[in-house]
Amino acid sequence: MAPYALLILPSSNRVYADSSVELTQAEIRAFDRGVLGGRLAEISATDIHGVPYVTFEAEGLTGEELAALGNLSSGYALFERVGELLRPVAMSKLDRFDDDLVTILKYQGKTNEQFTKLLLNVTLLASDFAGEMLRRRFRVFDPLCGRGTTLNQALMYGFDAAGVDRDQKDFEAYSAFIQTWLKRKRLKHKAEAGPVRRERQVVGRRLRIELAADREDYKSGDTQQLDVVNVDTMRSAEFFKDASFDLVVTDAPYGVQHGSRTAGKGLARSPEDLLAEAAPVWARLLRPGGAMGVAWNTFVAKREVAAQRLAEAGLEVVEDEPYLSFRHRVDQAILRDIIVARKPR
Repeated sequence: MAPYALLILPSSNRVYADSSVELTQAEIRAFDRGVLGGRLAEISATDIHGVPYVTFEAEGLTGEELAALGNLSSGYALFERVGELLRPVAMSKLDRFDDDLVTILKYQGKTNEQFTKLLLNVTLLASDFAGEMLRRRFRVFDPLCGRGTTLNQALMYGFDAAGVDRDQKDFEAYSAFIQTWLKRKRLKHKAEAGPVRRERQVVGRRLRIELAADREDYKSGDTQQLDVVNVDTMRSAEFFKDASFDLVVTDAPYGVQHGSRTAGKGLARSPEDLLAEAAPVWARLLRPGGAMGVAWNTFVAKREVAAQRLAEAGLEVVEDEPYLSFRHRVDQAILRDIIVARKPR
């Protein structure tokens, strides 16, 4: 068994940095379970000359397996341990664009982009398609997309991304950002934006973009799709086909700066009612074998209640390790966790 050491990516968010070593251990176990076939051993936190690492052992990792591990959300550099020395191991990534796609946009209440990547990763790794992580163009849907942090991470990976959000200011801010970013990067793309009308009534606003990482891909039709609708999440199925997404990934309102709004109870701090009403709609859009990952504040909703809401929507909640090890503190009012569920085939 060869010993490896993973150096953790520095984070500007001090609180998240304090949690990153434990979260990375859980994420590595998810990779091990989803794409490596349980080949890793002795996964642990190790201090090497005063620097925190996550260490593990493995026998004969292939290039494809190392490439999968290259997408760890907090992975900075990977080394093989040779005695007292650290020998660098190449970490290729799925990333198709410059990282400012996910880092440049700053606003109050934005989810840490490292956590967004973690949430997308562990949801993908719980799906029946985890083994295709490096080859499949996943279709990702965020039903509470806000200003597009999850959508941008999906685009970074070369996936198709879609989302809905009822907040017009968020929709406009994201629409302006992504189109400006594409133009500034001189990336070949085609954008269509405007109101959606049905029976002479405006029912929403929509932004559709077809883009590619380079001109040759665009010319050959090897393009990614971005589709964002300014509409209430309960109406998602009016704009997207059933069973059309591999992954549903979202960060539910934490009940601090943002609440959850439902037709029955209006604005509330807890996302429990939101999940009760919206999860069946989101599950309709998920194809069999796909997975749904939801992050939420455990101070305003208990895990067992969130699990019950997803089960009532016909999903199978993942209730074993490492999927019970992602809870971490964000601030005094937020203790965040992740719950993942699969849609049966």
